[in-house]
Amino acid sequence: MNTDRRDFLKLATSGAAAAGILGAGSAAAAATTAASASALATAPSRPRGATPGSLDPEERRRLVGKAIFGLKEPVEGDEGMVICAHPLATRAGADILRAGGNAADAALCTSVTQCVVEPHMTGITGVLSMLYYNAATGETSYVNGGMNAPLAPLANWGPGALATGLGAGVPGFWAGYEACRERHGTKASRELCAAAIEYARDGFEIHPFLWGEMFTQTNMLGRNEQGREIFFPNGALLNPGEMLYQKRAADTLERLAQEGNEYFYFGDFARQYSEVVQAAGGVITTEDFARYAVRFDEPAWGSYRGYQLAGSPPPDNGGTHVIEILHMVELLDLDRLGPPTDSAETLWQMSRMCDQVLSDGAKQPDPESHPLPLDLITSKEYAKMRFDLLQMGKPLETPSMPPPGSCHVTAVDATGNVATLLHSCMSLPWSNGLFAAGVTIVASGAHFFRIMPKPGYRASVYVAPNMVFRNGKPMLASGSPSVSLLQNIVQNTTNMIDFGIPIHESVNRPRFGNAYSSAGSFPAVEVDLNEDVRNAAIARGLPIQAVNQWNWGMGSFEGIWIDPDTGRRSACGDPRRCAMAEAAQAHA
Repeated sequence: MNTDRRDFLKLATSGAAAAGILGAGSAAAAATTAASASALATAPSRPRGATPGSLDPEERRRLVGKAIFGLKEPVEGDEGMVICAHPLATRAGADILRAGGNAADAALCTSVTQCVVEPHMTGITGVLSMLYYNAATGETSYVNGGMNAPLAPLANWGPGALATGLGAGVPGFWAGYEACRERHGTKASRELCAAAIEYARDGFEIHPFLWGEMFTQTNMLGRNEQGREIFFPNGALLNPGEMLYQKRAADTLERLAQEGNEYFYFGDFARQYSEVVQAAGGVITTEDFARYAVRFDEPAWGSYRGYQLAGSPPPDNGGTHVIEILHMVELLDLDRLGPPTDSAETLWQMSRMCDQVLSDGAKQPDPESHPLPLDLITSKEYAKMRFDLLQMGKPLETPSMPPPGSCHVTAVDATGNVATLLHSCMSLPWSNGLFAAGVTIVASGAHFFRIMPKPGYRASVYVAPNMVFRNGKPMLASGSPSVSLLQNIVQNTTNMIDFGIPIHESVNRPRFGNAYSSAGSFPAVEVDLNEDVRNAAIARGLPIQAVNQWNWGMGSFEGIWIDPDTGRRSACGDPRRCAMAEAAQAHA
């Protein structure tokens, strides 16, 4: 028994060496999902004091019916609010707010629920990292629940590893969940997990996006007995609209709600996971689980046009990347040029800035071995140097991208606490077809192809929970899944700050970023972005291809705007995912 490590996971101490990572989730389902473009009605509030996790079947079906691609209804409110990419999970988080929970409680409940209702995008064998603002103290802090590389060397590492146990990492999701709950939350784990357990045990209707990914991955889902039990209960793949039951996962979540890290990192779950992975060619052991520790890191800080920026710090370097890019964007005269939807010059510049920072990030392992200190990377002087070099250089090569996907959650409560977090399976769905205790073992090693961590260390990835502050208080909290998350966040942030575009208009505007094909990702711009602007940027050498409107590769902006003058909150689900925002009155 490693008592010190157990104490660490219970937050008796802080700090740790080791491993973290972005996530990704799925690849081809957007083409399979037929998305309606009709506007959706805002979900009505449930009565105050309603039991979180308890929905009548009619309301459950109504919410699942909202899990489509296309236009969403804007939401406004003066108290709590939650946004994520599945309506059932958004409702679970909003119910926690109504029952008196705070922003951390709501975000964590939403995340665990997504592990059940979006198993193609996330899971408890993935990661969870949170940026949190405490309104009472004014403190902003970061919990890194990324994944570790195993202690044993990854011999014979290569593209085929992800289809075997070799591509699995040491999960950080549950340690991150427990650390955030104990440090920032107010609710017991059994309450935060209630909705997830209910949907796992009693089932929910399969929405088109989930079914598309199930269909794409039938060969992997059908390889394992537990996969067949869940997705092929009568010998054939379940159909859209049929009920999906994950009863073993419900048992696992019930044990986790009661026993927490003790079960996950030191008990039966760690043993089962390690045995399954080793039998499939992997090297993870129970020692890897026992030595896992969350990291408590100081957020990365910067500024943009007088506003303060906070973001996830290395090795979760996406927040740092957002700051680096915005420091360069600040050198553009956007008042004169206009946004990238209207200006070829802005499109040319922003796209290259994002590629430059992402490319540099692929050379940045965890901070212990990084050649440049964080205060230099996020300095205005460094941004000016990079900006000047970009003006002299040729078009950049597009950096290689890990697989797409993952989930982001943002929540605000009535007292002003703000939580924004990324959780993910970090790979294509069900890449290896492996299950333990009723849950998929994700191929989180997909991100080792970008930066290979040292044995036992955190992976460096570009997850990007971030906040924008005015006068010390958050006015925008956001994040995004997908390989285009940096472009997504930068475009939406500048839309709102520089041009005063309301959040519900911003998320629907055309974007540049990366789209997907069978050959992988490629630079793209949505077809409804002005054709003259597109052609002028292409003429300058920007290697972009036009793709469909609201292309799912551009990510889902899971952001909440907090009016700095009135405090009124607003959000809108992104049409590129099945997202829903919901306002919630706090429990009286």
